[in-house]
This record gives sequence, C-alpha cells and structure tokens, in this order.
Amino acid sequence: MALQIGLRELFKEAVKVNASDIHISVGFPPMLRVDEKLHPIKHPPLDASDLRDIVTTLLSEIQFENYLNRKELDFSFNFTISEMESSVRFRGNCYFERGNMAVALRIIPKMVRLIEHLLLPKQLHEVARKRQGLFLVTGPTGHGKSTTLAAIVQEINMTRNCHVVTIEDPIEYIFTSDRAVIHQREIGIDTTSFNEALRRVLRQDPDVIMIGEMRDLETMRAALTAAETGHLVLTTLHTPDAPQSIDRILDVFPPHQQDQVKLQLANILIGICSQQLIPLPGGGRIVATELLWAVPAVRNCIRERKISGIKSLIQTGSESGMHTMDQDLARLIKEGKLPYELASAYAFDIKDLDRMVFGEGPSVFTGERVLGRR
Repeated sequence: MALQIGLRELFKEAVKVNASDIHISVGFPPMLRVDEKLHPIKHPPLDASDLRDIVTTLLSEIQFENYLNRKELDFSFNFTISEMESSVRFRGNCYFERGNMAVALRIIPKMVRLIEHLLLPKQLHEVARKRQGLFLVTGPTGHGKSTTLAAIVQEINMTRNCHVVTIEDPIEYIFTSDRAVIHQREIGIDTTSFNEALRRVLRQDPDVIMIGEMRDLETMRAALTAAETGHLVLTTLHTPDAPQSIDRILDVFPPHQQDQVKLQLANILIGICSQQLIPLPGGGRIVATELLWAVPAVRNCIRERKISGIKSLIQTGSESGMHTMDQDLARLIKEGKLPYELASAYAFDIKDLDRMVFGEGPSVFTGERVLGRR
C-alpha cells in the first residue's frame, strides 16, 4: 500500500494539534499523542514498504546502516513544514517489533523556554548561579525533564560568561550562545558514548556540563567526579521522587564502593526536582513538582544511608524551599487548578493527599507552576 499522506502533512497535523509524540508502525495508521492519549489519524494501516520508505527518508545512509545492524537507533532532525514556517525539531527512535520497522518521534519545541515562562519553582534560578555540584531533574518519560534542564541551561546562557558543554543522545534543544559559549555534543556523531565524552570533557575547560541522562555506572561515576572537581553538572534520571533518585545512584555502584559514593554524593548534591505533567480535562497539561535541597540534614541522611528519613525532611522543609509531590498536588487542588479525582491518580501517598486537602496535615506551600502543554 502506498503511503497516502506525506511526512510534511503528517508533521503539520501533529504541530497543529499540539501533539507531543508521533508513532509510526506496521498494521496501524500513524498515531499522535495529545495530552498523554494516542489518537489515530485518518489513514489506512501502514505496511512494511511504507515503513521502509519513511525510515529511509528520515535517516542518512550511514544511520540506516547502523539501524539495520543494531536494530535500534536514536536520532534527531529539523524538518521544514512549509516555506512560510520555521523548521520543527524532532527527536526520534527507530526500532524493530515482530520483525518490522517502527518509529517513535518526539516533537521538540523550537524555543528554549525560560524558568519564569514555565513557572517552574523559582528556586531553580539559584541552580543556574551555582559554580559546582550536582543537580538532578527526575520523573517519568515524557514529563518535561529535558524542557526543565534546557530552561536552567538557558538561564546560565543569559547570565554567565562561562563554557557549557552538553552531552546528549540525541541533541534535543538547540542553544544559541549568548553570554555563555555552548558546545553541544551528540552521541554517535560527535562522540562514541556518554562514558567516552565524560572522560574527555574535563580537558575541554567546561564550567557547566549538561548530561542528557545518567544511564549507567560509568556515566554516574564520571558525573560525580566532574561535580566533585569544581564543575556544575546538570542531568536527569528516570526516577519518580528524590529519595528513590538517591537510592538509584547508590545502588548502581558495587557494594564495596557504596560507602565512598554516599559520602561523595552527600558533599556534591545541590538538589533534586522531580516532576509530573498531568493532563487537564479541558486540554493541556499542568506540572506538579517535588523539590529537595541538600540542606545539612539531607546530607546527613545520605551519609548514613537513612534515605527513608528524607521524605519527612522534604515535608517539613518549606522554609528551605522544599515540598513533596503530594503537597504540590494539594496546592493545585486548593487553588482550583486541578480536580481532586485527577490529582489523586498521580499522588504518591493518597492518605497524605487526603489529609492535606480534607483535614489536618502538613501545610501546603505557596508556589508558582505552569499551565499549558509540553
């Protein structure tokens, strides 16, 4: 079957409906994800020849060869929808399922939005001023971690005369150097791996290192070392909250190294912002966050591996600018920005949420957040 809609028309429709992702696979029409829900476009199911045509259009010859050999490929590209419109950036992954080619594309907003435009916790401005240490943005896939990280980098770009090196797989947001000099390195194009790039980056005189994701032991080890040696390191983890993020880092290391690593992490950690994007009944999504700062009590919990005690420190740490995810959800409910029925589905502890919304409980902090789409 011949593809009845061109990629240009498909991408134009995705942008028009503010889709976050596009799924293309054999046996289904192209699917658009809008506010976390998949919607098929009006098109017959695609066959194997359709997928091959699409993949060979999106990839270079070298990329296509790598895809066939490895069965997986991450890539990114710009696509001009029309002469009257600027190009749209995509992050893609090609893979195989049941022997057939398949593609998942994430639409990347062209403009790097600022912290204040996203209405993220205003304390994130302080992260951009730090000269050294480790700051993590965590949360599920597709919940805006890269957008938040990019906002912090852009704040640095606008306010500091420094050298920023990003290591990404693939590059998502494109930065234009302002006061900072920003060099963006893509795995597979500019360097062979996260580990190799991080081994060399300290020789490139960076002030700030942004790592798209800490995926494995060697990447985490290099990130901790970079933060310990006088660099600001910004990165992400696929963990739901701050305590689990700390446990994830420690558990990656062999048991005989964990005592050393917990001391290292306690000394270099700046903070952790965990986030969820929650779809609203009328369309769009609203962000809810958990914010941890490495105050002395938090550092002591990390040194002593008493990670279970960190939650209570966040709950009672409003004066230090901290709040739990459930405290933020309760605030959104009380401000009328989020229905209880929807918020409760995203709560970490429904009993805690109920206490804060309907009865006595820890105070709900006052903050600012973003309403809108990713």
